[in-house]
Amino acid sequence: MTNLTEHVDRSQELAAKVGRLYRKRTQLAQERFQERVQRVYQQQVAELMARPPAPWEIWTQWWEYSTDFAERSLLFWDTLRQRGNNFVAHEEAGKPPVLHFEYEMVLDARRRERPVNYALVRIVPPPGVEVDPKRRPYVIIDPRAGHGPGIGGFKDDSQVGVALRAGHPVYFVIFFPEPEPDQTLLDVCDAEQQFVRKVRELHPESPRPVIVGNCQGGWAAMLLAASNPQDTGPIVINGAPMSYWGGALSEGSGDNPMRYAGGLLGGTWMASLAADLGNGRFDGAYLVENMENLNPANTFWDRYYHLFANVDTEPPRFLEFERWWGGFYLLNRDEIEWIVRELFVGNRVWSGDAQAANGKRFDLREIQSPIILFASLGDNITPPQQAFNWVADVFGSTDEIKSRGQTIVGLLHQDIGHLGIFVSGRVAKKEHTQIVSVLKSIEALPPGLYGMQINEIQRKDGQCDYDVQFVERRLEDVAARLNRLQRADEKPFEAVAEIAEFNQRAYELFARPLVQALSNEFAAELGRRFHPLRVQRWAISDLNPWLQWLGPAAELVKAQRHATGSEQPFRQVEGMVSELVSAALDYYREIRDATSEALFFETYGSLFSFYLADRHEAAKQRLAPPSDPRQLPFVREALTALEAGGYPEALTRAGYLLARHGEPLPLARLELKEQLLREYADLLPDLPREQARRIRGEQEIICRYEPEQAVASLPQLLRDPEDRRRFLTLLERLVSDPRIQATGITEAQRDMLARIRGVLDEGETQPRRGRPE
Repeated sequence: MTNLTEHVDRSQELAAKVGRLYRKRTQLAQERFQERVQRVYQQQVAELMARPPAPWEIWTQWWEYSTDFAERSLLFWDTLRQRGNNFVAHEEAGKPPVLHFEYEMVLDARRRERPVNYALVRIVPPPGVEVDPKRRPYVIIDPRAGHGPGIGGFKDDSQVGVALRAGHPVYFVIFFPEPEPDQTLLDVCDAEQQFVRKVRELHPESPRPVIVGNCQGGWAAMLLAASNPQDTGPIVINGAPMSYWGGALSEGSGDNPMRYAGGLLGGTWMASLAADLGNGRFDGAYLVENMENLNPANTFWDRYYHLFANVDTEPPRFLEFERWWGGFYLLNRDEIEWIVRELFVGNRVWSGDAQAANGKRFDLREIQSPIILFASLGDNITPPQQAFNWVADVFGSTDEIKSRGQTIVGLLHQDIGHLGIFVSGRVAKKEHTQIVSVLKSIEALPPGLYGMQINEIQRKDGQCDYDVQFVERRLEDVAARLNRLQRADEKPFEAVAEIAEFNQRAYELFARPLVQALSNEFAAELGRRFHPLRVQRWAISDLNPWLQWLGPAAELVKAQRHATGSEQPFRQVEGMVSELVSAALDYYREIRDATSEALFFETYGSLFSFYLADRHEAAKQRLAPPSDPRQLPFVREALTALEAGGYPEALTRAGYLLARHGEPLPLARLELKEQLLREYADLLPDLPREQARRIRGEQEIICRYEPEQAVASLPQLLRDPEDRRRFLTLLERLVSDPRIQATGITEAQRDMLARIRGVLDEGETQPRRGRPE
């Protein structure tokens, strides 16, 4: 009875919180709508009223505007006709990738023993661009989320273009419209491993390739790196939903409605139903439709009005983007079910529950190379919480990141949207260019979690330079700042996962046999052809005989165009009406999202409270970290090895003791570090970077938890007289190096240097103990 009372109390408390939040959401939505309406009045209506035209001018202005409006209407519909023609031509050509660059086939995975509809292509450098085959190659993986491949190389200012101009060989993972029979995402992962090995074979003298993953290609890149760590270099994931339960639950509007979709649809069974109706294949147009529904103002009005208002200049850009946006690809039933079950609903990619094709579980802690995470606060599809929370789930603490020798760098944009992360030329010129330019420096960072800051510097000639620096962060602080409710809002998703599993089993038992019996390829293809996103394209094309007059009429208009400027009074009224329509659609969206959010938490929050809360609390207490961090396994392991090791451990420990802590790491200092590593290579241990980072992480833990013993035990690490001589020689040469002197040695560094010298001198005069067995 007591438990029932507690459950009811929790449910009532939750309902009250959800009600308050819903009222806040709707109130803010109304206030924003009113602000936009008032802004229209103040900026446009008041301006028009301040200088009313003379009566005889109104008719002239109306005639000019009506002529311009009619001509723009013709050109607007002709642009949509061209979009439809491009869509039909793209379909007839087999929907090739929309890459801006020429490419040549390297490996076609459709010819493997376990075929998949993927291939590896090499990007051919454009004229005037030279690449060095000995430089680190880039392998770019685009998302397979309804569209075709190519968004990473969609234009010259893109991820591909940036890497090519920096002299790197670039490879692209493409995929074909139709999946191979029975292929799975684990087969795809296995094929991508083969692609990376092939790139290494083609560039034997270069460092391991960079793997760049966009959106869902991001978690594909992470799974690839976790299952094949010995072949992959740094991992760059852009806008990748790694922790799909996360979101920006705030006092503002509901920013991330997609994370509630799985629960509101009842889990994974809807994806299975769609795939069964497609005769075993899932239509990617449904995924694109979901993304379009996120922003009805842009989908149904803003992008079309922008084209209409700027129809003399906008069509090329509009048609180019629509070429990619309107290319819809298919997935197998197994593929979409794995994505929805493991990622969207189950949120199991980071947990180690997912298995590779060889039966080994994906463990993201196995990744040896640095990981760069790029996300944006303006992304309502993959908010920063979904891009970053997996780090806290996998590693748990800053100390564990360091103990495993892992380096993770986060880069956060302030306002760009989801597609802008991959498409925007402005982002390519700034963020992606800087990522490419500093990857070698990132590899030189000590293990830990860092924020990458890009500061703009205006030159005298008006051009802009960028200064990059890295600021070390604590995982605990970052997770708390990103998740204002300590991730309490993620608990109801556990109930979603339970309900989804039940619904999926019920569907497979009772409905799937009937649906599959009624499905056939003719009906599936008919359903795909008449999907609304396809119909709105092919119906307004030259396939439609009623539109044969549109092309010639548009050409006639272009030859005798009577355009008016945006300052024309009736054009201003048109812009005002457009802004009001857009504001109304945004108001609808905010109310819809607030309602779906409230419905989600009322439903699944109550289910969690009644059925899973006690289990969750028990598991939380069982898995809670010890109050003393020294009791954590990896900390204990590091501290027990305080006197273990030799020259590499002693040198790394001294490097940490003499480093400046709590300061940003400018790029210039990292570049100086790389120069010193090359020049003093004869005095340094020859270790792989991954091993060196792991040693650095362990030694940092020792120095932070046992600072006195860390210094006092240095003689035990340098038992060999030759090692001690090399150590002191390197120390003296570094301290006297003019470049080190120019950075300004601090008083704390001088004191620590004296302590290290003193303890080594003292250890030299004492009898040396034998090396422990």
